[in-house]
Amino acid sequence: MKKTKILITGAGGFLGSVIAKKLALDPRYELYSFSRSTYPKLLGLGLKEFIGDLKNKQDVDHALKDMDAVIHTASMVGMWGRYEDFYATNVIGTKNIISAMKEYKIKKLIYTSTPSVAFDRDSLCGVDESTPIPKSYLTSYAKTKAIAESLVLAANSDELSSIALRPHLIFGPGDLNLVPRVIKAQTKGRLKIIGDGKNLVDVTYVDNAADAHILALEKLESTHPCAGKAYFLGQGPIKLWDFTNEILKRSGLPPVTKKMSIPTAFAIGFVIESLLKLFRIYNVHPPMTRFVALQLGKSHYFSHHNLEHDLGFTPQISIEEGLNRLFLPSESI
Repeated sequence: MKKTKILITGAGGFLGSVIAKKLALDPRYELYSFSRSTYPKLLGLGLKEFIGDLKNKQDVDHALKDMDAVIHTASMVGMWGRYEDFYATNVIGTKNIISAMKEYKIKKLIYTSTPSVAFDRDSLCGVDESTPIPKSYLTSYAKTKAIAESLVLAANSDELSSIALRPHLIFGPGDLNLVPRVIKAQTKGRLKIIGDGKNLVDVTYVDNAADAHILALEKLESTHPCAGKAYFLGQGPIKLWDFTNEILKRSGLPPVTKKMSIPTAFAIGFVIESLLKLFRIYNVHPPMTRFVALQLGKSHYFSHHNLEHDLGFTPQISIEEGLNRLFLPSESI
């Protein structure tokens, strides 16, 4: 039986590595990774690696030749940085992926987007994918991901089927971003509740996010209802600060109790951004930005009806079970 060749961009990352681990168990697939460096764990799973840069069209062309499908999880993530850097990786990189797929007649593109593409400045409470894209963004990450998502969906055709998944606040073993930053901030005494602490959000256990990508891979074709569409992906809603304090509790840290109003946090973020921009400092993780202030203080949870209806997806691992697994070594899951 001829195996289906799947290339995963960012397979060495948090979500990409879980997708790779799950697909490696399926004998129907021959897996390839496209990353900027080598990952021994991927080689141990049997993946064949292409080392390159998304911004380099020749690297992308070389990696995609002979593939049957692409799962594009790689991106530049962050709440601060040069717009040009975000644009180069997230937009130019995605353009290169689409161009190579068209050239080599690769039929399936599963793209990892973000709910941030729909976040303006107001709370989003149970909204679906009909929510309009904002006219302006507070972060280069969200803006460039929105541009890239639009390119992916516009590329959908009879020859190339595409889908965009928008997982929200992914957590789980192996996370190097969300949970570690929360723990670090509280350890240093810098963590504060923004707003009244009652704002609701979606979160997504990483295995559930991976399962949704794999389901999209299996079902995506030009005649399927999911082709050419974006989908919110998450579990909730839950209170953000209750979730945060549960993580702190399981880390052996005290709960966060100090509060700061949203307008105050937003103003602090504005000042920090202005100073960083003035002195052209971009390679840092600011303690606060305008976008982070709103994300921490506002509600942002979504309807998952369309994902359930079109793809038949439901999360298999509850938030509670995800928290139970959170501090286990990722190899033991």
